[in-house]
Amino acid sequence: MKAKEYEGWAHDVSCSEASAELERLLADERFRATERSRSILKYIAEQQFNGRAEGVKAYSIAIDVLGRQSNFDPSLDPIVRIELSRLRSSLSQYYEAFGEDGGVTVQLPRGRYIAIFTRSTDASPGIDDREHPATTWGEPVKLVPPLPVSAVAPNVQAGSWATLRLASTLALLMVVVVGTGITVYGARTVTTAKPTVTVTLTAVDEGLRDEAAVTRDMLLTALTQFQTLTVSQADRRERPLASVLRPARSNAYAIDMKYYGDGDDRSIWWQVVDTATGDLLKSGLERVDTSGRTVASVREELVAQLSRRFAATRGIINNIEAHDMAEGSLGNACVLQAEHELDDGRASGLALTIDCLERTIAANRYDADATAALAMLLAAGQAEITDNSKLARALELANRAVSLSPLSDRAHLALMLSQFYSGRIDAAIAAGNRALALNPNSPDVAAKLGLALFALGYFDAGVSLARDAGRLVDVVPRDAVLVLALDAYRRTDWSEASLLGEQASDRNFLISVLRVAALGQLGSDEAAQRLTELRQLTPDFEATFRERMAQRRYQPLLSASIEEGLTKAGARFTAEGLATAF
Repeated sequence: MKAKEYEGWAHDVSCSEASAELERLLADERFRATERSRSILKYIAEQQFNGRAEGVKAYSIAIDVLGRQSNFDPSLDPIVRIELSRLRSSLSQYYEAFGEDGGVTVQLPRGRYIAIFTRSTDASPGIDDREHPATTWGEPVKLVPPLPVSAVAPNVQAGSWATLRLASTLALLMVVVVGTGITVYGARTVTTAKPTVTVTLTAVDEGLRDEAAVTRDMLLTALTQFQTLTVSQADRRERPLASVLRPARSNAYAIDMKYYGDGDDRSIWWQVVDTATGDLLKSGLERVDTSGRTVASVREELVAQLSRRFAATRGIINNIEAHDMAEGSLGNACVLQAEHELDDGRASGLALTIDCLERTIAANRYDADATAALAMLLAAGQAEITDNSKLARALELANRAVSLSPLSDRAHLALMLSQFYSGRIDAAIAAGNRALALNPNSPDVAAKLGLALFALGYFDAGVSLARDAGRLVDVVPRDAVLVLALDAYRRTDWSEASLLGEQASDRNFLISVLRVAALGQLGSDEAAQRLTELRQLTPDFEATFRERMAQRRYQPLLSASIEEGLTKAGARFTAEGLATAF
C-alpha cells in the first residue's frame, strides 16, 4: 500500500506497517507509559487508520478516552495537553533507547493531535518534528576510515615505487576526505529545542504531604501553560538502563523542591540542576504568609512565584538557554532572542533575529513558536514606521501560529499585536484576553496587554495588569514599567514619572520621550541635555512625534500633555494641533 502524506509529512510507511508498529509498541513492556497514555496513543492512531488524516480534537480525546463530561472546555482544563506532553516524553525516551535504524517510529507533533509514522534514519528517533526538523540537518557526513595496509598496498615488492606512490596517494586522499568531513560536520547548523525539565516536590513534614502534592500538580500545569519548557514526568530512577547510560541532554534541567510549613508560613526551597553536568545552577526560597488567607490563595501565590521564576522569558532557565546558545543556532534560540529583543526595545539585532526566525520556519513550517515570534517582531516594528506589507505578513503569521497551536499564549499575543497595529482594536483586545486566560502567570502577556489597554484609554485596567506583571519577578517587563511611568505622568506626578523612566535601562523612543517631557514639566536643568540625547537617538522626532503616538494608539490628550512637556524642555513643534491637556 502506498504511503500517505499528512500535510507536508511524506512517509514511506504503509498503513499495515504503521498498525503493526502501534501494536508492537503498546505490547512492549519497555515502553514506560501509563495506561491512560497508551489509550490516548491508540485512540489517535486508530482514528487516523479510519480515515481522519487531519487528526482529532482535544475535546474528542477528553470525552472518548479520559471520560470527561460533555461540557468539557480545553481552554479551562489542560488535562489533554498535559497527558500528551507525558506521552511525547515516553515515546522520545523509548525510541532513544530501543529504536532501530530503518525501523518504524511514532511521533506526536506539538499543537496537533495526530500520530506521525515514519522510518527512522541516522538522526535520533522519537524527536518532536516541530522542534527538531530533519530537513535542517540533511544527510550526515559519513567519515571514511583509513583502509588497512593490506587493502592499500597488497603484495608490495621491494623497489616497486609505483605501488608505494599509489598507496601514499590513497592514504593522502583518505586524510583529505576525513578532514573535510570533520569540517563540514563541525560547521553544520544547530537547531535548538526547548529545554526539558523534571520537577520534584517533597514535603519535609509528613502532615503536609497532600498539600505539597496538590501544589506540585498546580505547578506542573502552570509550567505547561508557559510553553517555554518541555515538562517531563519521567522519574530518573525509573528510566531504562539504556537511556541512563546515554549522554544526558545538554539543555535538560532538574527542579528539586522541598515544602515547609512553619506556623503561619508556607515556604518552598528550590534548586535548579543541570542534568548533563550535575552542576547546581541556582537555588532559592519562596515564602508566603498564610495568616488571614485561604489555603487556595496561598497555593496560587506560591505557584505563580515558582512558575515565573522557572519558565518566564526572563526566568532562570530561559536566561541560561539564551546565554549558552551557539551563535547561528536556529529553533528555540531564535525565539528566545526575539522575545528578549521585544522586551528590551532595541532594534540593533532585529534584522539578524528576523533572518534566524525565517530560516527556522523554512526548515519547519509547523514551528508555531517561531511563527508567533516573527509575527510579533514584524508587528512591533509598526510602532516606528508603518509598512502595510509587513503588517499584512504579521497578521498572516499570527493567524497561522494560532492555527498551529491554539492553546499557545505566544500565538494569541502575536495576534493581539498584529491586530492592534492594524486598527482592529476589539479583535486585538479579545486576543490579548485569550492569551491571558491561557497563561495567567505570564508577566509578558500581562505587560503587553496592559500597555495596549492603557494606550486606548483603559487606564485603570492597564495599570492593574502592569502592576501584576511586575510582581514576583527579578526583572520587570519594560512595557509594565512604561505603563506605570505614563500613568504617573498622566496624574501629573512628574517626579515619579521621571524616576520610573530612569528605571528602564533601554533607549526606547517612548521612554526617552517621557524622560525629557517629565524633566521639562519639572523645569529641570537636565531637560536640555536629555533633549539633545533624544535628538541624537531620533533626529526627526519633532516632525514625526504626533504620527508615532497615533500609530501607537495613544489617547490625544495624553499625547498633547507629553508634547507640552517636551516643548518646555526646548523641543520645537508646529503650532498646528498643539493642545494643553491637564
